[in-house]
Amino acid sequence: MKKVISTWLALSIVYFVQAQQSKSNPSGKCNAVKEPYSAYLFVYFTGNSKSDEAIRFAISNDGYHYRALNSNKAVISSETISSTGGVRDPHIIRGADGKTFYMVVTDMVSALGWNSNRAMVLLKSTDLINWTSSVINIQKRYPGNDSLLRVWAPQTIYDAKAGKYMIYFSMKHGNDPDKIYYAYANKEFTDFEGEPKQLFFHPQNVSCIDGDIMYALGKYHLFFKTEGAGNGIKQAVSDNLTEGYVMEDKYLQGTTDPVEGAGTFKLNNANEWILMYDVYTKGKYQFTKTKDLQQFTVIDKDMTMNFHPRHGTVMSITRQEAERLVKQWLPFDDVITNVTSKQVKPINVVFDTAKKTVTIPVMPGTNLNNFNPGIVTYPGVSVTAKTSNFTNGPVKYTVSIAGKGSQQYSVIAKEYHNAALVGYYADPDIIYAEKTGKFYIYPTSDGFNGWSGTYFKCFSSGDLVNWKDEGVILDLNKDVSWAKRNAWAPCIVEKKINGQYKYFYYFTAAQKIGVAVSDNPTGPFVDSGKPLIADKPEEVKGGQVIDPDVFTDPKTGKSYLYWGNGFMAGAELSEDMTSIKQETVTILKPDRTFREGTHVFYRNDTYYFTWSENDTRDPDYRVRYGTTDGPLGKINIPENNIVIAKDTALEIYGTGHHTTIQIPGKDEWYIVYHRFNYPKGITMGEAAGYNREVCIDKLEFNADGSIKPAKPTHTGIKPVVLKRK
Repeated sequence: MKKVISTWLALSIVYFVQAQQSKSNPSGKCNAVKEPYSAYLFVYFTGNSKSDEAIRFAISNDGYHYRALNSNKAVISSETISSTGGVRDPHIIRGADGKTFYMVVTDMVSALGWNSNRAMVLLKSTDLINWTSSVINIQKRYPGNDSLLRVWAPQTIYDAKAGKYMIYFSMKHGNDPDKIYYAYANKEFTDFEGEPKQLFFHPQNVSCIDGDIMYALGKYHLFFKTEGAGNGIKQAVSDNLTEGYVMEDKYLQGTTDPVEGAGTFKLNNANEWILMYDVYTKGKYQFTKTKDLQQFTVIDKDMTMNFHPRHGTVMSITRQEAERLVKQWLPFDDVITNVTSKQVKPINVVFDTAKKTVTIPVMPGTNLNNFNPGIVTYPGVSVTAKTSNFTNGPVKYTVSIAGKGSQQYSVIAKEYHNAALVGYYADPDIIYAEKTGKFYIYPTSDGFNGWSGTYFKCFSSGDLVNWKDEGVILDLNKDVSWAKRNAWAPCIVEKKINGQYKYFYYFTAAQKIGVAVSDNPTGPFVDSGKPLIADKPEEVKGGQVIDPDVFTDPKTGKSYLYWGNGFMAGAELSEDMTSIKQETVTILKPDRTFREGTHVFYRNDTYYFTWSENDTRDPDYRVRYGTTDGPLGKINIPENNIVIAKDTALEIYGTGHHTTIQIPGKDEWYIVYHRFNYPKGITMGEAAGYNREVCIDKLEFNADGSIKPAKPTHTGIKPVVLKRK
């Protein structure tokens, strides 16, 4: 009888532990903490340089909006804990006692090569601030691993049945594929109890890496990255932690881009889980949500972060733990700049560290008599102000952090019209559509590493100031069969054919130029099914087939297409607007300042050819012009031919790849261009060249028709008034 009772009691404990794991713990371990979870800790690294390969922390109140701690700098020195001087892929869990924390990281510096590491680092803490650590070099620790090439992405889970912490990770030996292994940690969490054993591999996959195990819905769910017939996140499910995993043969990620570093966590107070992963070729993270661990919905639009994480994990924390982290690692300055009002242009908030002044650019029409910038507070943080009226100048704010004191700031809210579009966009093309009586901007979707965007959007306005996001109008992955990468530099023209308006949209994809057609300026657009221009003209040896520009000659009604990087080519379009007249292809010759981004417009019997000089990553990226007497004529270069250039006093850089717009019925002109993001762009190095934003400023002419150098501004233009028909 005693034996039966003991067995029943043991099983009851196991079921209790599993229930606790399923209900509140994404790490698969018992949670003895009594205080309810009220926040989240995101642990991550940031990149492939040695300074990026370090453990960083971020905090969130709701699991959707994250703020970096310690100003996105390392919270633990990689030099002091690792054998290589760098660590990657941090994973953190709460221990079975509810108050001890365990973290494991890859001991690796990528500069030494992807087959350079043999070790991992084990860390332990009771307060999330102070950590002890030890290194396990598997090749040195266990004989017979001479062919071991790499040890990647360790993670930890509490095995309730064994009463131990199981560490699992991928290893690659020689020409064998990467496989997932496991070993139990010793009681001190400083070493393994025994040699690693294989946990999972499926021969259908070229490799299995980046495992993440979660106990939920009565099963162990192993999420992992696979390569082979595809590239992405799959899961395998088992009743047992250490064996019996059955792979479900479907990809779970919500993108066709390569991904890695799957991480799962349960939302506090909800029966929902988040599956997140690193879209590493884009410099982005993607988040999905699920209720059944089968159907995953992309929720990127709900997420915000002020940092760019690589392969990290999220753990639920209590209010007390959050307060401790905030006190240790959240600067006052990071609180006052964390504004979330929908009336704010968040990527353009400016902070003057010396003057302790925050300048908040707001959307057109924002009521500054009663404005709440939406400054986010965290446990232990309070933010107070005596007024919400910003019309009389700066408003004094006080930020207080428990146990740390307080700091005062001057906060300015002001309506700035540049950037014109909220977010990262570049290479804008603009038209006025007679069909709708509105303006439309068609930009490159920016903010992706190496210009790796794959979709195009459209924005509409009735006054050039208030812009509506019309959404994605062409997605290479869904709408284009002949190219899936590098969606760049589109242009559009409105034509009336047989009494009906048609819109011909020319775009760059995979360094070729395509054309799509729609009956409306906002789409849907239907691709022609093949490139319009796939190769450089025969006489051109270098450069790229990119950056189309379309121009309709008001004298003849004929339309022309221009293109090229490193060369400027032009040709007359056929009447169908989806092909060019090959016999008209002309290599135009401006001067050696030409780089890319041709744009042609007509004013007072003069054809203006404009282009961008230098590289888009260069602060001196700028626009020059010449004139001709016809759409394919000889380009004459004025002595002073700068159209728009940087303004260092205003910290405006990289002003280029533009178009122009004339207000219908008026000799009133504007230039639409992109610049580096303000204020951070100039600090980003080459990355500034793919973190750009669209601006609009006045374009004026001298009496002789020459272009006055335009002045780039932050204030932008006033709303234009259109004549009613």
